[in-house]
Amino acid sequence: MKPRLDLVGIVVQDMRVSLDFYRLLGLAFPDGAETEGHVEVTLEGGLRVAWDSAEVIRSFDPEWQPPTGGPAIGLAFLCGSPAEVDAVYAEIVAAGHPSRKEPWDAFWGQRYAQVLDPDHNVIDLFAPL
Repeated sequence: MKPRLDLVGIVVQDMRVSLDFYRLLGLAFPDGAETEGHVEVTLEGGLRVAWDSAEVIRSFDPEWQPPTGGPAIGLAFLCGSPAEVDAVYAEIVAAGHPSRKEPWDAFWGQRYAQVLDPDHNVIDLFAPL
């Protein structure tokens, strides 16, 4: 069997703050997930996304340090329409999360916007024009 991408992992400093951010993007988490060191969700299509606290990572890699020099990951969320890109962007920014780039009509034919998650990872929002 060839390897296949099965899980995207995100290391977070504050599980509650991070999960609250990703809830704004439509992800659902089990009750009490905010108090866990490891949380997973399975997306449509089977890809899993996991959030691990820095403490959990250091439990098996005591020398682990957060990446420096830029975002550790980048995730892109497909929205249903250009108007939804604008609405989701506005909701996230209104909730206190930083904007990286306000919505714009990209030359490649998509409505696009960028925000930062609580760990300063770039999160793209997009929809076909």
